Amino acid sequence: MSEEKIVRLGAKRDKSHKEHEPVSRKVEEKEKEVTEPVYCSFCGRPNTQVVKMVKGPGVNICSECTMIAVQYLILNDRMPSAEAQAILDAFWGKCR
Repeated sequence: MSEEKIVRLGAKRDKSHKEHEPVSRKVEEKEKEVTEPVYCSFCGRPNTQVVKMVKGPGVNICSECTMIAVQYLILNDRMPSAEAQAILDAFWGKCR
């Protein structure tokens, strides 16, 4: 499982909080994070079945659910389709 598939929010805060922990404990936690799947809080899919996963404090969202949310917001705001397509293209370009 590629660590690049999971984007963590608030990592700096966690890093400074755990700075004084023993090295062995840090290594054990890192191995646990890599082996355990991360599930989307919205659709329930694991990070192994999606393009990307954003992991936040207590909540995760996959790239597909993010895309649905973006499309919903674009349609609700009635953005012109050219602008909407540019936003979607930029989003998917970053996920690849």
